[in-house]
Amino acid sequence: MLTVVSDTHSTDSHRLSGRTLTAVREADVVAHAGDFMRESVLDDFQREASRLFAVTGNNDDAAIRERLPAARTFTFAGLTFAMTHTRRSGPTALSLFGRERDADVVLFGHSHRPTYDATGEVVLVNPGSHAQPRGYRAAHAEFEERPGGSLEGRLVTVDGETFESFVVGEGE
Repeated sequence: MLTVVSDTHSTDSHRLSGRTLTAVREADVVAHAGDFMRESVLDDFQREASRLFAVTGNNDDAAIRERLPAARTFTFAGLTFAMTHTRRSGPTALSLFGRERDADVVLFGHSHRPTYDATGEVVLVNPGSHAQPRGYRAAHAEFEERPGGSLEGRLVTVDGETFESFVVGEGE
């Protein structure tokens, strides 16, 4: 499983709880789309995740910016994921960012709004924020392999409620 989180906005701990904590611990890969805020919070995530891919956010301190890139690309279950915290010009810029990296999915954060958008050339997924939802649901995203080269994706609350399900990849 790939678990995606973002926008922790913490100065003292990972602030993971409930289903989100379980999903991070069970995941083969955890992706964090920025805004840990303090290096100790990044360290907490590294202790919880078996494998962590992360990028910096606009609120991350200098120590995090020295350790992490602003953008990265990785593969999971045969699909290419491009990850960034945000891009000016919204969905259009995020789609362009993904196309430039031959990505199947763009993971991003910043707005704290859990989002799945398949209207463009590249699927866009924002997991929301598990710790500071700012009026939206406290959430994260999960992706699991399906037969035929696709992934089942879902947006899940900290309490474990799946409120959006989708499929990305071959055989969508």
